[in-house]
Amino acid sequence: MPELICVIDAGTTSTRTLIFDKKLNIKGKGSQEFRQIYPRPGWVEHNPAEIWRATLKAISSALQSGRIKPKDIAAIGITNQRETTVLWDRKNSRPVANAIVWQCRRTAGICQDLKRKGYEKLFKKKTGLVLDPYFSGTKIQWLLNTVPGLRARANKGNIAFGTVDTWLLWNLTNGKAHATDVSNASRTLVMNLTTLDWDKQLMKILTVPRQILPEIRSSSEIYGRTRGLPMLPDGIPIAGIAGDQQSALFGQMCFDKGSAKCTFGTGSFLLMNIGEKPIFSRHGLITTVAWKIGKKTTYALEGSAFIAGAAVQWLRDSLGIISASSEVEGLAKSVKDSGGVVFVPALAGLGAPHWRPEARGIITGITRATTKAHIARAALEGIAFQNYDLLQAMKDDTGLSIKALRVDGGACANNLLMQFQSDILNARIQRPHILEITALGAALLSGLGVGIWKNLDQLRKVGRIERTFCPSMPPSRRKAALHLWSINRDSAHLFSSMNMPI
Repeated sequence: MPELICVIDAGTTSTRTLIFDKKLNIKGKGSQEFRQIYPRPGWVEHNPAEIWRATLKAISSALQSGRIKPKDIAAIGITNQRETTVLWDRKNSRPVANAIVWQCRRTAGICQDLKRKGYEKLFKKKTGLVLDPYFSGTKIQWLLNTVPGLRARANKGNIAFGTVDTWLLWNLTNGKAHATDVSNASRTLVMNLTTLDWDKQLMKILTVPRQILPEIRSSSEIYGRTRGLPMLPDGIPIAGIAGDQQSALFGQMCFDKGSAKCTFGTGSFLLMNIGEKPIFSRHGLITTVAWKIGKKTTYALEGSAFIAGAAVQWLRDSLGIISASSEVEGLAKSVKDSGGVVFVPALAGLGAPHWRPEARGIITGITRATTKAHIARAALEGIAFQNYDLLQAMKDDTGLSIKALRVDGGACANNLLMQFQSDILNARIQRPHILEITALGAALLSGLGVGIWKNLDQLRKVGRIERTFCPSMPPSRRKAALHLWSINRDSAHLFSSMNMPI
């Protein structure tokens, strides 16, 4: 009986494919980049056809790298960039326009108009989200209103909408399955977070026709089967789907209420499992569906800091303090502390939970004794302080304290950063044995969908922690460090007035 699971990890710049066995060993890998399209400042697009071609190449590469026989694939899982919006013709499966990527800001005017009309609280109450161009709903409206003749075709039922997971599922099944999972649907501004269905009132406000929307399904079930693919036989079930951050939460096995993970990438993405009832944040976070398995839905609070690993890239590319990102830990470890230097990495404003786009990054506490090592150490500490703010907001919203935080992403390999994160949170930091966490989550959901694993308890047994970091900072020092951070963080937005040419 085949027991290999093929995962399609559809990212923002490339599609990756990983093939796992039942013991979660990676047996094959493949990757294929695709174009980033920037028609105007602030606009970001992808060609959906290129995403699909990249997916086929990544699958082929993964099979070849592991010398894997296609007949040994038991199931396929999908995880994806979440809010990117694709519209296509149902009859010929051709995209009607380029996809609008989650980063694209072209619908800012639509969002502002909705706010002026007083809809912000309604959307927050029904979807758990904020009115922002980040999410899919206003992207759909923009395409329907802008592409000539598209709205009329959509009203006739000839057009299909999907986030990238839905687009891939459609193509994997040769147009037989038009579906998404609840985690991706919860990022559209159109799904009601309580009913888990498309909301008629929100569809009317956004002028989104019901007939273009996919069926909302759970995160672990058989959505369809492969059909007509050049490298895989017909009949392989596609059995697990989740948005990338929710997939990472599942891959970290944060199955219990109050468990949380942080992905250290270009920014920091922090999610907390809040159980079976949504909690609507009062402290600058968003509420989202984590996953649904069977009839049980799990929700999460989510917060993101815009700058994490990007701060290290800035030290490298703009200041020249280091020549490679991997050098930052050694440089920072060459001093015993930051020497009083505080770095607020608001290089793109402050994200959650503060939402201060006007904020500017600042470095304070510099003396004649300050060296580049102190600045490097302060940069790493600034990343950790931002995550403290996110977790404090989650605690204020839920009353739940974090005892352990699971970590993934490139920067979690930095032991100094992980130790300081543990110290400043006063909580354990757990780094998993497998760092391909986003893909792992989709593999686990897909395996559950076809019965390779029967329940979450079986999954807990296959998960392994590579290293645990425990807090060792004296409470008085931690308190002083947090106080100094809060003063500097709250000052960061004042510096926006200085960002003017002289």
